[in-house]
Amino acid sequence: MTVNRRTFLRISGAVPVAGLAGGLPGDEWDRLRRKLAGPLFRPGDPGYPEAKQGYFTMYDHRVPAAVVGATRIEDVQAAVGFAAGHDLPIAARSGGHSYPGYSTVDGGIVVDLSRLAGIEVRPGGRAVIGAGARLGPIATTLAAAGRVLPAGSCDTVGIAGLALGGGVGVLDRRYGLTCDHLEAARIVTADGRARTVSAASEPDLFWALRGGGGGNFGIVTAFTFRTVPITDVATFQLSFPVGTQAALFAAWQEWQPAVPDELWSGMGLGDDHANLGGTFLGPETRLKELLDDLIRRVGTPPAEQRRRTADHLSAMRSFDDREARPGAVAARAAYVGTSRMLTRPAADPAAVVDVLIRDPGVDTIIDAGGGAIARVGVRDTAFPHRHALASLQFLHSAEPGEGGEAGARRSLAAVRDGLGPEFGTTGYVNYLDPELPDWPVAYYGPNLPRLRAVARKYDPRGIFAFPQGLSEPRSTVHKGAL
Repeated sequence: MTVNRRTFLRISGAVPVAGLAGGLPGDEWDRLRRKLAGPLFRPGDPGYPEAKQGYFTMYDHRVPAAVVGATRIEDVQAAVGFAAGHDLPIAARSGGHSYPGYSTVDGGIVVDLSRLAGIEVRPGGRAVIGAGARLGPIATTLAAAGRVLPAGSCDTVGIAGLALGGGVGVLDRRYGLTCDHLEAARIVTADGRARTVSAASEPDLFWALRGGGGGNFGIVTAFTFRTVPITDVATFQLSFPVGTQAALFAAWQEWQPAVPDELWSGMGLGDDHANLGGTFLGPETRLKELLDDLIRRVGTPPAEQRRRTADHLSAMRSFDDREARPGAVAARAAYVGTSRMLTRPAADPAAVVDVLIRDPGVDTIIDAGGGAIARVGVRDTAFPHRHALASLQFLHSAEPGEGGEAGARRSLAAVRDGLGPEFGTTGYVNYLDPELPDWPVAYYGPNLPRLRAVARKYDPRGIFAFPQGLSEPRSTVHKGAL
C-alpha cells in the first residue's frame, strides 16, 4: 500500500492541529454550512468541545476541523463531497466505540450520525433503523412491538459499527449474527451518491457491508433488518473458585459445541475469577441438565450459581457490562482492546489459560460461536470466522495512572501474541487493534481480496482511507491541505 505525504503525516501525528484544513478560507466552510440542515461545529464554536468527543477519553486531544451533525442523508452527501473536494480525511461516528479512535480525525471532518437515530418497526417485523441509533433504544423500541434484533448487549454501542463488522451477541447461536439479519442499507459512497443496496441491488457492496467493517466503503445512514419474535429468556451465572480457570476452560471448549443452538455462553477469566454466564431459549429444567453436565466436566462445583427466566429486555440488560469494563465512568471510558478467535479446541488448555491470566490488568471475555453462525458459508458474507469456536476479547485500562494507552497496548500484545496455533492469524474487526500483526488477514481471512476489490470499485480515490481501512490512500494532495 502506498502512503503519500499527507497520509503519512496524519498517521504519524506530525500535522499541526489545523494543518490539514488550515489552508481553507472561512467562506469555504460557510458554503458547507449553508448546505446542511444539521449543525456544523468548528473549533471555537459553542458546542464544539462536546461535539468532537467520542466514547473514549484517550482521544480527546484530537481536533477535527469540523463536526457535521447530520440530520438527513443530504448532510452526509455534502460532507463527503466537501472532504473529497478539499482532500480532507473524513470519518463517520455512530456510537464512537472504535478502540483506536478511528471515528475522529485530526484536521478532518467527523460526520456525527447520532441525530439519525430513528427506529421504525414495519408490519411483518422488518425494522428500519438509523445509523446513529444505540442498542439500548433499539431493544426497547423493538420489544414494545414484540420483536428482537439479535445484537450486542451494551446499551451505548451504535448499531452501525456493530452490524458492519458482523455483530456478535448473546442470542447469535440461535439466530445468527446481526449482519445476517440485514436486508438493505442506505449508504453514501465516495462519489457522493446515496445508494440503497441489497441482495438485488449492487450485491457486491451489500455483501461487503455484512462483516467488512465500518468506514470502509462509505457512510451508511440507515439499515433495514429482519427481526425475530420476542420471547422470555433463561439466563445463568456460574462463579467457580479461583484455581479452576484451566479446568473450566478445558471443559467449556468441549461442552459448548455440543449443546443446543438455543444455549449461548460467555466466559470471563482472570487471575482472580472464573465465571460463566449465558442465555437459554428453553425451559429452565433443560438448562439445569446442561449446566450440571458442564459442572461434572469441570470437576469442581461452582461457588455460586444463579438461574432465572426473565423478559427479553431484562435478560439483555443483565449482560450489559458497563460497570465491569476497565476505566468505565458514566457514559465515557478509557480502555483499549484486542482479540483472537479460537479456531479449534486447544490442545493444552492449561497453557492457554496461563497466558490469559498472567497479567492481572488484562480482562478476558470469551464469547461462544457455532450454531446458526456456522451455518452461513465463510464467503456468503464478508464475516470470515463462521467456524470459530469462540471469539476472545482482551481489555486493559488506558487511564493515565495505570500506564496509559501505550502501557495498555504492551500488556495486550503479550496476551494476544502469546497464544498458540489454535488461534492462528485471526481477530474480530469490531475489536480493532492498531498493532495487530497482519491485521488484514486476521480480520478478513479468505474474503480479503474480494473486499479490497469492492473498496477499489466504490472508493477508487481513497476518500475513506484510514490506517486499518481497505481503501488505498489518496494519490493526490490538495494544495491547501498541508
